[in-house]
Amino acid sequence: MILEGLMTTTNLDGTVNVSPMGPLVDGVLSVFTLRPFQTSTTYRNLKRTGVGVFHVTDDVELLAHAAVGHLSPPPNVRQLPGAEAHVLVDACRWFLLRVDELDDQSERTTIVCRAVKNGEQRPFFGLNRAKHAVVEAAILATRLHLLPREDVEKQLAALRPLVEKTAGDAERRAFAFLLGYVAEHYARPVAGREAGHE
Repeated sequence: MILEGLMTTTNLDGTVNVSPMGPLVDGVLSVFTLRPFQTSTTYRNLKRTGVGVFHVTDDVELLAHAAVGHLSPPPNVRQLPGAEAHVLVDACRWFLLRVDELDDQSERTTIVCRAVKNGEQRPFFGLNRAKHAVVEAAILATRLHLLPREDVEKQLAALRPLVEKTAGDAERRAFAFLLGYVAEHYARPVAGREAGHE
């Protein structure tokens, strides 16, 4: 099963990188298989430090901004004692991961990690269609360089009613932010478009 969430890793200068991640997980959340691209900061940090923290969160506004690299201001974090790793203060659950295997023979790496510590900070909100719609929209926003514009706009249009019918304020803001990001992307000249974030 793939579990969508947020990953924190520590940069060379000690700052924290936050990125969306959808690892393959086992049924008891003890083994996490990550597939970041070699161009990603997450890959470089995990290869250097061997540790990171995966977070389960219902904060889709944070997830939307992290997906496209627009985290300003950065979210609150706290360092885990004895580890070069940081926990997002507002996440529901977190898992400290240590790298067991790292295969970077291809552009998209395979990093097998095991959870060595975990914690719960607050209850998960629960299932909500608007939250899931924002997650799908965030994934689309990271694939603008891979998908035809017509497909992206068609999928966003299909997600919009879920937000309109079931969202709270945070989900509406997150979805509007992503729509604006996509529109801005397509308004730029082709040569100046970014390839997305990971």
